[in-house]
Amino acid sequence: MSWNEPGGDKNDPWSGRNDKNNPPPDLDEVIRSLQDKFKNLFGGGGGGDSLQQGPAPLKTLGLVAAGALALWGVSGFYTVEEGTRGVVTRFGAYVSVTQPGLNWHLPAPIEQVSVVNVEQQRFIEIGYRSGGAQNSGSVPKEAMMLTRDENIVDVRLAVQYQVKDAKEFLFNVYDPTSTLKQVTESVERGVIGHSDMDFVLTEGRSEIVLAIKSEIQAIMDSYKAGILITSVNLQDAQPPEQVQGAFEDAIKAREDKQRLINEAEAYSNDVVPKARGAASRIVQEAEGYKQKVIAKTDGDVSRFSQMLGQYQNAPAVTKQRLYLETMENVIGGANNILVDVKDGNNILYLPLDKLGSRPLDAPQSQTVRDAVASAPAPVKESKSDIRANSRERDVRGRNDVK
Repeated sequence: MSWNEPGGDKNDPWSGRNDKNNPPPDLDEVIRSLQDKFKNLFGGGGGGDSLQQGPAPLKTLGLVAAGALALWGVSGFYTVEEGTRGVVTRFGAYVSVTQPGLNWHLPAPIEQVSVVNVEQQRFIEIGYRSGGAQNSGSVPKEAMMLTRDENIVDVRLAVQYQVKDAKEFLFNVYDPTSTLKQVTESVERGVIGHSDMDFVLTEGRSEIVLAIKSEIQAIMDSYKAGILITSVNLQDAQPPEQVQGAFEDAIKAREDKQRLINEAEAYSNDVVPKARGAASRIVQEAEGYKQKVIAKTDGDVSRFSQMLGQYQNAPAVTKQRLYLETMENVIGGANNILVDVKDGNNILYLPLDKLGSRPLDAPQSQTVRDAVASAPAPVKESKSDIRANSRERDVRGRNDVK
């Protein structure tokens, strides 16, 4: 039965308006209830007349949007630690590099920040692994290399590096660490391949390390990878395990050779200076003897020249004087005593030096006793008496000549 049919007044939706039992809903009450629901939903509170507050739902939505926008803006603040750099990208494109401290960027998803540690010492290992037990030890695929003299060596290398440009490190090379490892292997094989085995294993280690470091740095700079090579360490270089024994024997032989060479050089350094000193001394002695002989000869010549002049002036006197001086020199050094017997022509030489050396109680021959007994006491003449007698003989000789 429809509401507009006779008797259907009760079904009229407006018919109950005058019904005191079912009054119509109040519009203000409906708005107030909706406002309370929105406040409870967004954490609001408090009451009040809705007619006096205005359009509350729109105001609440504005406050919510402003709060969300403030939170979004605050989320753009970030801190860059000391020793790191912040690389800002906008929709994936590079924007800037931020220094340590408090910085701000447009929050995600507009801009993002990648923090790169530029002071951390990173390293890679070539030919070995120093990690866990499963990965530690030699890696023959990386360690075995061929030298210029066609020998195989096991080389283990460690490279330390750090980031010098955060932008280049993140954007110019896809995988900087893997790229650096491949470059290091290539450079290492090239340097080892241009060196002999003995050079690699002995005195050439420092030169090889410097060559590898410079070439790696040059290649990474050409790639603009933003990497700085700080050090290259040659951990170990040795022949393969299969020939270790023979190689050790060769090293011992080389060491023995060097030891013998050093001993020979030490002996040479000890003997040669002595021989040179002895030779120099002999030469100097010969020079001294030469000068001595020459000086003596010059003196004899000068004395003979002077004596020749005296002889030409007085031949007899000079002859006698020369004779006496000669006899004085000859007899003066003899171990005999000359006994001159007065009023006699006999001259007796007694070996008094031998007689004096005999013991007092030793027997003497009869001839010696008789000679001593019959001989007068010897008269010892002084040098002045000898010179006086000599002058007397000279005078007698000159008289005889006249």
